[in-house]
Amino acid sequence: MTRSDAFRLRVATEEDIPALHALIEASVHGLEANDYTPAQMEGALGTVLGVDTQLIADRTYFIAESIYEPIAERPLMAGCGGWSKRKTLFGADRGPGREPELLDPENDAAKVRAIFVHPLCARRGLGSLILAEVEDAARAAGFRRFEMGSTLTGVALYRLKGYVEVERIAVPLWNGETLPIVKMVKDA
Repeated sequence: MTRSDAFRLRVATEEDIPALHALIEASVHGLEANDYTPAQMEGALGTVLGVDTQLIADRTYFIAESIYEPIAERPLMAGCGGWSKRKTLFGADRGPGREPELLDPENDAAKVRAIFVHPLCARRGLGSLILAEVEDAARAAGFRRFEMGSTLTGVALYRLKGYVEVERIAVPLWNGETLPIVKMVKDA
């Protein structure tokens, strides 16, 4: 478990899934409205933007809890994010392009996945804390490169952390909209 002055990180469990859905929805609506339309956000929630339970089963998904902002005597679930040793680049359980095959750490890039921050905890370094934990865990598993499908909202942070844009992907959504995603890479 990683701890900062205001947050502690732990591995997500299946019991966290309902709270993760709520956190991701709050994050998307609260932080991505400047980059995506309401129709894009609604079409993406639960498919492109959502919980991937394979990450939880693989124990590669983390939850950040706020130490100082409890709700109903429980810590506020302030953020989440993870990494994958599987080929899927982005998306929830019902997302497009699911590829469950395992990656080879010697030849493939670990996938940085599904980093979301609660709007009440934005701009406090939490995204950077989660990203550092994710990268450290993937490095410990032998990966030397990272790859992600970033939302437009996250691109500035990831550039600051050394990621480079390599491709823009227009992901078709169930409601006829498309969601722009930015594929980014970084050497460990």
